[in-house]
Amino acid sequence: MWDDILSNNLHKEGNVSFPKGKKPEHLIKRVLEIATNEGDLVLDSFLGSGTTISVAQKMNRKWIGVEMGEQAYTHCKPRIDSVIANTDKSGITKAVNWSGGGGYRFYELAPSLINQDPFGEYVINSDYDADMLAAAVALHEGFTYQPNDALFWKQSVGNEKSYLFVTTRHLNSAYLDSIKGTMEDDEYLVIACRSFDSGLEKAYEHITVKKIPQMLLERCEFGKSDYNLNIVHPPVYEDEEDIDEE
Repeated sequence: MWDDILSNNLHKEGNVSFPKGKKPEHLIKRVLEIATNEGDLVLDSFLGSGTTISVAQKMNRKWIGVEMGEQAYTHCKPRIDSVIANTDKSGITKAVNWSGGGGYRFYELAPSLINQDPFGEYVINSDYDADMLAAAVALHEGFTYQPNDALFWKQSVGNEKSYLFVTTRHLNSAYLDSIKGTMEDDEYLVIACRSFDSGLEKAYEHITVKKIPQMLLERCEFGKSDYNLNIVHPPVYEDEEDIDEE
């Protein structure tokens, strides 16, 4: 079943060099022919030189690729870019009549959201700016990060009347009162802040005040450089088809 697949000129496929690790595109093509149909989703969690996603693209499959090594930038991305641009004429290109096209989204894992300081206290990672922090906390708490232009505290939406506001400032009673003054009677707000005055967590029935590190500790993978739930860029919500390629 596999003996007819040759590895001639394998080193030239995809225009990337990956000694003793690259698979022939025709081998991956046969695997995908056996196991998938057009439009199916192919996952390769160890991309290597990017052969699988290149073949999946040429065979009109959706794909997700994961790579921890530097070849994500030096091999995989340039290779899939050349497939999309139709400058890669190697491998199965002619066999499947590939003529280019398509696209993908490239994501990077974010750093840890919560770290421990020298005194053993859990603190917010300084790598996160205000927007990144707000989007990450919203993700953890089940809210949709969707800032409102009219009211700053309507930063993330849970449902029609439920909101989340994340701020890195210290929350005092005057600031809390100013927010309460713009809320409707049937609106509910969760405020996640870096710190707050004692007693504010009980000031208003429809406002819950939490300290960011404590509210996330049970869910956070802190102190890791490959934190797998955070996001580097806040999401943009548009009316568009979901793109599964990565």
